[in-house]
Amino acid sequence: MTGFRFEAAPAPQKHADFETLLKLFLELLQYTSGDAAEALSWMTQLDRQHGLTGPDYGMGDFIRELKEKGYLREEPGGTGLQITPKSEQSIRKQALEEIFGKLRKTIPGGHKTPYVGTGDEAGADDRPFVFGDSIDDLRVTESFINTQIRHGFDGPPLAEDSLVVAEREHKASCATVLLIDVSHSMILYGEDRITPAKKVAMALAELITTRYPKDALDVVAFGDEAFPVSIKELPFLQVGPFHTNTVAALELAMALLRRRKTSNKQIFMITDGKPTCLKQGAGYYRNTFGLDPKIVNRTLNLAAQCKRLRIPITTFMIARDPYLQKFVHEFTEINGGRAYYSKLEGLGEFLFEDFVRNRRKTVR
Repeated sequence: MTGFRFEAAPAPQKHADFETLLKLFLELLQYTSGDAAEALSWMTQLDRQHGLTGPDYGMGDFIRELKEKGYLREEPGGTGLQITPKSEQSIRKQALEEIFGKLRKTIPGGHKTPYVGTGDEAGADDRPFVFGDSIDDLRVTESFINTQIRHGFDGPPLAEDSLVVAEREHKASCATVLLIDVSHSMILYGEDRITPAKKVAMALAELITTRYPKDALDVVAFGDEAFPVSIKELPFLQVGPFHTNTVAALELAMALLRRRKTSNKQIFMITDGKPTCLKQGAGYYRNTFGLDPKIVNRTLNLAAQCKRLRIPITTFMIARDPYLQKFVHEFTEINGGRAYYSKLEGLGEFLFEDFVRNRRKTVR
């Protein structure tokens, strides 16, 4: 007699919910340069191959929900779908969570510094009142107690020599320019380097706008030329058939920082290649073979100029070539900044650490 044969029951297939599909959709938008139709087409193919959705919730339901929740809207004339500002902000938030994880909550406005005086926020300590202090800072209860201790109950209800005010804490603000290399080498050799760079820029932009609203961030992309990039454009930044004009990038960064009134200023530069291009008259001077002295000298001169202006440059070098690392070492030594020869995976953590460290400094 044949007995019973027991086998493990197949695990029920888990289908993605709206939030899971949304994360995938926002990720794909970065690769399609914001083309919602192309991203949804890719998702449909993935759904067909891997069964992302189930019988009760299909891709059509997901698209409908994207519209209802304000992530997509119909283009004028009903010609297609277009992402909304809500989608753009969600991409930046997702980049922030992916790179920096769960950040410790901070009071919006800035990091506290060790310096006290006329600042932004009242601290826990008191100090004697001096002429010119604001009445808003007066510690009324403590002042009454001091008056009674010094003058007794028969004395004046409030004496000038007993007044105390709240000590205020300074908060540092910082102006940052982030330079992103968009030369052709950022997608060469089978490695996508531009997407991690964009994610870092988006995360930093979201960090500053939400946690440190008093800070300023400018993003500059550079290839043959250097040009400002708005936060809205960041997810859709693309590499072009460009050389690397580091001189133009540094000159534009210095011009942007010159307009900022804060004393704390810094430049972050993400690049994977050597400077190979200069603007010369109406054309360009280019040399991709090794380190050209004409280009290198101009670049090093700007590093020294930034040092005189007390603008540290932190370079994130995504390259392993010894001669390029030697150049970056010399560039960093002249500027007095920092250099990281980082892998793509650790780029965000390095940048965040330096951002916080540099913005807490006070340039004297």
